[in-house]
Amino acid sequence: MFLSHAEFACNSAPSKATCLSPFKEVNGIDSISPLDLIPWPLDQKPSADAAVRVEEIRMIHELVRSRIEKTNASYQAHANKHKKKVVFQP
Repeated sequence: MFLSHAEFACNSAPSKATCLSPFKEVNGIDSISPLDLIPWPLDQKPSADAAVRVEEIRMIHELVRSRIEKTNASYQAHANKHKKKVVFQP
């Protein structure tokens, strides 16, 4: 009964790595919930033109990819901070 509500909550919550919700990463717009009582600003409405819409989604995917790479590099640097380099000789 509450599974659909939990799924909606997970898909609407922004990721720590990308700062975007999975719904926005896939669809290019934030999901609409019953709490959204005000209309969207004009600059956030998706375009009706297919070519422009494809470009909008491509830009979001590039943004997500760069944020994930940046986050992974940060995690890697933190994990390897105390790691010692060992060179083995035959």
